[in-house]
Amino acid sequence: MELYLDLHSQPCRSVYLLAKKTGIPFHFKLVDLSAGQQFGEDFGKVSMVRKVPVMKDGNFILTESVAILQYMVEKFPQLVPGHWYPSDLQHRARVNEFLSWQHTALRAHGSKVFWFRAVVPVVTGTAVPKEKMDSALEDLKETMEVFQNKFLKDSSFIAGEEVSLADLVAIVEIMQPVGTGLDVFEGQPVLSVWRERVKKEIGKELFDEAHQSIMNVDCLAKTFQDNGMLDFLKPHIHKMFT
Repeated sequence: MELYLDLHSQPCRSVYLLAKKTGIPFHFKLVDLSAGQQFGEDFGKVSMVRKVPVMKDGNFILTESVAILQYMVEKFPQLVPGHWYPSDLQHRARVNEFLSWQHTALRAHGSKVFWFRAVVPVVTGTAVPKEKMDSALEDLKETMEVFQNKFLKDSSFIAGEEVSLADLVAIVEIMQPVGTGLDVFEGQPVLSVWRERVKKEIGKELFDEAHQSIMNVDCLAKTFQDNGMLDFLKPHIHKMFT
């Protein structure tokens, strides 16, 4: 099995963490997003979607992180403990509910804050207008409140008392804005305790390894400068504000 990944990407981190944690055998194929390798000819032969992660299992190619996570769970039941994707109807439904919700909520708003704080200033040379930044931060704050009050509630984990794919996807998404220096856990004791539980289940060393690149986003400016991506990104950034 080949996994095409860049650990700057939160969906890639969820796939990587599950595979590493459970011992699923795979070959790591780096697709350097900061260098635009997803737009290259070689990767285009693997996926016309031109996004990561991508899984290739023999001649079978699968895109979309949630689909890949579910595939790995079902392909390797001897390696993946059942709590990651519970067989119980209602527990699995709770996991699926979160996975369906997070795309347009936690992921969308966390990614926007990440771009506004870490990418846009590097590419344009100026900060995002205050009103747009404030709006993005408010959207993320409201989404975090829904996550805690709707999905986490007073349980140890999203689907109950055991960690699942839902927690894995949630933590990598929340860590994206954290990588820019925004501590979304500050003053949030319930979320902070949940984060530590998830990290313990994953393993601190593995968790830190997977998040090393996102916790060093200050290097993006030099990376974009060195690989010529600044000029490529400028028109895309321009579209966000017109």
